[in-house]
Amino acid sequence: MCRVPRRVILDMDPGVDDAVALCMALFDPRLEVVAVTATGGNVSSEQATRNLHSLVSLLDPPKFPRLGSAPTDVVLPEKYRSIHGQDGLGDAGIPLMGRHGSNLSEKVILETLRAYPREVTIIALGPLTNISRAFLRDPSAVDLVREVIVSGGTSNGFGNITPCADFNFFCNPTAAGHVLRTPMRKTVVPLETTGQVVLGFDLLEDVPDESSRAGSLLRRMLPHAFRAYRQLLGREGICLHDVVTLVSLTNPELFERLTVAADVETAGELTTGSLIIDRREVAGWQPNLDMLVNVDAAAVHDCILRSLAQAARLTG
Repeated sequence: MCRVPRRVILDMDPGVDDAVALCMALFDPRLEVVAVTATGGNVSSEQATRNLHSLVSLLDPPKFPRLGSAPTDVVLPEKYRSIHGQDGLGDAGIPLMGRHGSNLSEKVILETLRAYPREVTIIALGPLTNISRAFLRDPSAVDLVREVIVSGGTSNGFGNITPCADFNFFCNPTAAGHVLRTPMRKTVVPLETTGQVVLGFDLLEDVPDESSRAGSLLRRMLPHAFRAYRQLLGREGICLHDVVTLVSLTNPELFERLTVAADVETAGELTTGSLIIDRREVAGWQPNLDMLVNVDAAAVHDCILRSLAQAARLTG
């Protein structure tokens, strides 16, 4: 039986791991990427838009998605972006190409949801700025979403930008809190889960060769990720958090799901951006989202390699 592809919007701040996830998603027959929207985070808003439009143009998928530009009126933290390089794509010399349209990401999200009511899953791979702005602009659009899958948060309070907050939530905690409190179907894939999938140097041997557009892109970006993890974090392997989040949609059977009551701290001097889960014996909050808490790391690793090979075959 032929399965109907699942319509998705990818909202991202490219980002090496965002770029790898984009490469996988655009050529996955299980997905129909109807829109890709940029948000500031790993890089500035302007750079995020340039990266996104250039990546999609370079990969040249059979069905070109709508593209959205990141809002430029958002203040972003300046530190900890170097893990992705100055340009966000590992300083790999990816050629910058012209924009395909200039609509703001929030506008593209809203128009896509209206075109496909209750059919679109939003995969949020960066700060939740665009999604929050879209729902503030049109609160009724919440009823049009099939699901929002969020890459971010920490289930046990061990952060990667502050001691207790992950980068995506820390960048815009107000937006993160708004999205998590919004009554719709939501799944959060926290650092502790995506971090269970560690990719070693052998990944570079398994990545498709440079004869395809996808292989050329990956082989230019990924060496920087390994160098950055070693130099900045003292680690020999890398974690592609956003890639694991994408796999949680295409292969949900590889993840353990838990329903929780959660919110985001927006005002704490030391805890801004922290994902707070009500674990009291008698909880005071109502459950409002699903969290993925464990993963079959070896199986996800295999899924990633198969998906990248598929992208290479279709961009040869």
